Amino acid sequence: MAKFELKLPKMGESVAEATITNWLKKVGEKIEADEAVLEIATDKVDSEVPSEVSGTLTEILFNVDDVVKVGQTIAIIDTEGGSAPAEKPNEEIAPAIVELEKSIEVAQEVVHSATPVEVDFSTSEKFFSPLVKNIAKEEGVSISELEKINGSGKEGRVTKDDILSYVKDRANKPAVAETPKAAQVVAETPKTEVKVEVPKAETPKAESTPEKKIPVSVNGQDEIIEMDRMRKLISGYMTTSKQTSAHVQSFIEVDVTNIVNWRNKVKDAFEKREGEKLTFTPIFMEAVAKAIKDFPMINISVEGDYIIKKKNINLGMAAALPNGNLIVPVIKNADMLNLVGLTKTVNDLANRARNNQLKPDEIQGGTYTVTNVGTFGSVFGTPIINQPQVAILALGAIRKVPAVIEAPTGDYIGIRHKMFLSHSYDHRVVDGSLGGQFVKRVADYLEGFSENREF
Repeated sequence: MAKFELKLPKMGESVAEATITNWLKKVGEKIEADEAVLEIATDKVDSEVPSEVSGTLTEILFNVDDVVKVGQTIAIIDTEGGSAPAEKPNEEIAPAIVELEKSIEVAQEVVHSATPVEVDFSTSEKFFSPLVKNIAKEEGVSISELEKINGSGKEGRVTKDDILSYVKDRANKPAVAETPKAAQVVAETPKTEVKVEVPKAETPKAESTPEKKIPVSVNGQDEIIEMDRMRKLISGYMTTSKQTSAHVQSFIEVDVTNIVNWRNKVKDAFEKREGEKLTFTPIFMEAVAKAIKDFPMINISVEGDYIIKKKNINLGMAAALPNGNLIVPVIKNADMLNLVGLTKTVNDLANRARNNQLKPDEIQGGTYTVTNVGTFGSVFGTPIINQPQVAILALGAIRKVPAVIEAPTGDYIGIRHKMFLSHSYDHRVVDGSLGGQFVKRVADYLEGFSENREF
């Protein structure tokens, strides 16, 4: 039977791994070409992995919550539509199984004669990849030891090199007491592609790990809700940003009457010609991109004692999801798009964000972020910087307010459309003069918008 290896596809230049969140197919089920087999998640985006071929799913190699590297085989599909492989081993691997079974018997004898530390990963709140788990089991590294290893991977995850280095250092230290380990006996046997489960011995655990504490309602009426995966990530990002950057804010009020009048005048014709609804967002994004070109030192990031000046202007647009979470799709090279191009891009990203259809690469590489707090009626806000960027702009609600209008014949009171811009920036590298001048330049572009402009 022809076998097809379903691999985790490449999801963008900066995405190296993903977490399996749900298997949509079970072993033995039929799969059509381009049909979704499982759901995965990166830092912020959830997506589906389709099958490239038609056939029958015969093997699932990873479980839900496992982290898989791009290019790793995650499932086996029989493309000839046959049933799952028979359990009877073929002649080539039969001797290996016999040898492995002998080793298992020896391992079980060792288990009954000793009291090893059982590696129970379900008791840990940390995430460990399947590779790290296997190495830990083979080398007899307990869960308490594993949790103390300082991981060099993303978000402090323990990598293959980290645990191998730990095992090597531990071997060089004088042993206090040597305890035989069943896993070591199994590891010394010839390696085969056959998976055989060793029944757990009924031996007491060497140490007990405290269970995850769940809050208890004091009055018995409060509802306890665990954060979902994305909310936990957002919580971590926001806390890290406040701990990393010295946040300060500058505020400015902007008269956007010309923009409101122009949009009301052209929006119907714009939608008829371009097939897109014209919102205020692309107009604001255009002004921000122009201001960044005037003040390029706002378009930077920080690494240690070095400032990285970004060549491209990639604007992140914070968008609220139906479930209340937040995501930031990125408009790449926003300064190279005209108003029509910005409108199409903004609408496309916003629609696919709401429908959970963004690709991982479409939320990566932002250099400056804009968030519209006015959508929810807020006059202004103090947004938290989207790391590793150094600034973020919040757009307040547009309101009709009485204002003093200067005219050649004298000042008078009139009704104007106004809004507040709130600029948060990292005071480590952006001083008040730059932060204030930048947001003032954005305001100048918005107030200078011509009502006679062509779209």
